[in-house]
Amino acid sequence: MTIFTRSLTAGAFALCATLVQGQALETNARAAYVYDQTTGTVLLAKNASAPLPPASMSKLMTIYMAFEAIADGRMSVDDILPVSTHAASFGGSSMFLDTTDRVSVEDLLRGVIVLSGNDASVVLAEALSPDGTEAGFGRLMTERARQLGMTNSVLVNASGWPAEGHVMSTEDLGILSSRLIEDFPTFYPLFAETEFAFDNRVPSNSQNRNPVLRMGIGADGLKTGHTQEAGYGLAGSAVQGDRRVVFVITGLDSMQARAEESERIVNWAFRQFAERDVATAGTRIATADVWMGTEQTVGLTVQEDLRLLVPVLHQDAVDGQVVFHGPIEAPIAAGQQLGELIISLDGLPEKRVPLVADADVAVGGFSARMRTAALVLWNKYGFAPGAAANDA
Repeated sequence: MTIFTRSLTAGAFALCATLVQGQALETNARAAYVYDQTTGTVLLAKNASAPLPPASMSKLMTIYMAFEAIADGRMSVDDILPVSTHAASFGGSSMFLDTTDRVSVEDLLRGVIVLSGNDASVVLAEALSPDGTEAGFGRLMTERARQLGMTNSVLVNASGWPAEGHVMSTEDLGILSSRLIEDFPTFYPLFAETEFAFDNRVPSNSQNRNPVLRMGIGADGLKTGHTQEAGYGLAGSAVQGDRRVVFVITGLDSMQARAEESERIVNWAFRQFAERDVATAGTRIATADVWMGTEQTVGLTVQEDLRLLVPVLHQDAVDGQVVFHGPIEAPIAAGQQLGELIISLDGLPEKRVPLVADADVAVGGFSARMRTAALVLWNKYGFAPGAAANDA
């Protein structure tokens, strides 16, 4: 069996728009991850897998697990939770809770999301922890993070308070942000709230610190973070038109730098890339030889219409290759995967798309076997049955 590789131009893909080469973004962030959620395309990854202190961005994991508990009935937004001495002891970002308070889950969620309350995070953590402790919840969060594909995260507390070994990568935070958006569409609008004045306590503390929410760039979340060790970071998301972009940055040196870099990344992601129709389902992209079939060839096509995110600066063709093992032995069923279409776009990860048969091919009879035998002889010896007699 041989692997066939064929380079294809844009025309072979029935391209419906001009494609162009992208411009890589240089960011001052220590680590960054930018993901087009609509098309599943990673646009930027700088130190994205490095485990780093996440500061308050790790509260997103606390929120995710609270949303899960509500969704599966273990907790209700109307539940009233007590405030422990441990929860009330936290400084920094806060709802200013004390041990006399009894707070609804709904208010606690807003306290974490809008006010970044360390105390609110701990109250939720203790309620959901297997042993009623924040440390126990940290172990549970780490296990759940692994299940979600977040392989570079270890969480030891619910708030992101500086602690040895408490780390997350920007890629993991991007995965988590996307899951919050996709898994909990009913709750996700909480991230766009710009103000929450809990019990009228400390009115000056009622504003959401997320700067992108007020920029008019389609941003609707998610969470800021800052500690001296982590620097200034942000896990954000924005929608423009039919596209949603998720981004995570960390290690900036000021609130202003964080805000400016966030806006720059959002504008770059939406303006330097665009969706394009690349291939139509059912359109034959390539042809493969068939072994022992009623037909000598079968067409290869994509199973669904293929629409990709592409850079938009200089006119260019799509660089694509069709790869399959051939000839392909009959029987073949329409829709059966026979190979892959591998697409390379400058500055973006390689995209692999399954190629399937465009028709059924049954096992052939005597004539098909003779044709196959002739092909074997030709490939091995350079002649087919009857060739010697004819030469004589």
